[in-house]
Amino acid sequence: MTTKLTLTVEKSVIERAKSYAKNTGRSLSEIIENYLTTITKESTNDELSPKLKKLVGVVNLPEDFDEKAELRSALEKKHL
Repeated sequence: MTTKLTLTVEKSVIERAKSYAKNTGRSLSEIIENYLTTITKESTNDELSPKLKKLVGVVNLPEDFDEKAELRSALEKKHL
């Protein structure tokens, strides 16, 4: 069952949202409903998406792997 909902939103946001909906071939109502469903969905932090479950364990990193150092190094290389 669907119910009508009235929202007060900045005009520029509505215009951008309508444009986005048109470009993606969806209705604004569908986009908003999907968003509300996502943010109100009850889930635990333990729950992994099926795509993420496929990736878990694919990469084996050394025990002394320093994620922050690797990220810093990659960003330095990118921006030099």
